[in-house]
Amino acid sequence: MKTEKILHTFYSAFSEGNASAMISCYHEDIIFEDPAFGKLKSEKAYAMWKMLLSKKEESELNITFNVINDKQVEWVANYKYGPKKRPVLNKVRASFEFLDGKIIRHTDSFSLWKWSQQALGMSGLLLGWSNFMKSKVQATTNKLLEKYIAKQ
Repeated sequence: MKTEKILHTFYSAFSEGNASAMISCYHEDIIFEDPAFGKLKSEKAYAMWKMLLSKKEESELNITFNVINDKQVEWVANYKYGPKKRPVLNKVRASFEFLDGKIIRHTDSFSLWKWSQQALGMSGLLLGWSNFMKSKVQATTNKLLEKYIAKQ
């Protein structure tokens, strides 16, 4: 399968809430990285998508995307975050590497400061730019991921 087709398949599945179809686009040795989770490998990357999409309906997640070329996608997530259901519009630039017809490396880039302002309110506005906040967000998201994995 051509790489652009793989990216269309991946993001179409994402917008439909189909984690299994997304994961089928990944190489078994996938390395995923983004500002919220940090670096996740193989099973943890799979579990992250399953966890995020398991909350799709309650978060009112809406995904739109544009495949720029065979290595880059711009996508937007529009959803409600946390107990206060704060609206978040997160603009992401994703880059990819492929091996054996599958995604081997997936890196999402976005402004953690902009995200934290929307998702966390005043604390995100005041501290979202800092390494402290980045570490706190990653610790929290990874703790949630570990809890999710333990339940599976």
